[in-house]
Amino acid sequence: MNPLHFPGLRTALFAAASSLLLFAAFANAQSAKPEAPPQFTSTAEEKRFHALVSELRCVMCQNQSLADSNAQIARDLRDEVLELMRQGKSDAEIKDFLVARYGEFVLYRPQVESSTWLLWFGPALVLLAGGFIVAGLVRRRAAGNTTAADDEQEW
Repeated sequence: MNPLHFPGLRTALFAAASSLLLFAAFANAQSAKPEAPPQFTSTAEEKRFHALVSELRCVMCQNQSLADSNAQIARDLRDEVLELMRQGKSDAEIKDFLVARYGEFVLYRPQVESSTWLLWFGPALVLLAGGFIVAGLVRRRAAGNTTAADDEQEW
């Protein structure tokens, strides 16, 4: 017996196929207008804006700054940064606002606090520990070679 002879099954398959096509169309949809570059009131504002967005991380891309990212959230954050700048907020106030909203992750250079000590000092500690291990191995090997050389000599 052919399963497509059941009218309910045929309708359900048609609805599922239609839904998939509709979702595929929405998934491939692009915004109708490309992002217009921001209009700056002065070169000082432009320099400050570019310096600030290069210090902030895109919360979606994770390895790109707001300046480099093309994600929609990065565009929105760039617009918000410019708006906060125009409201007279300092760079520190803008960073504090974004940290309060997205966490320390949004900063490329997080502040040195007790919760970020491992992040700041961890690489130096690992390098220092590696140096001590290498120095200890070299000393042991050097000490082992001098006693073996003394035993081999016949006076």
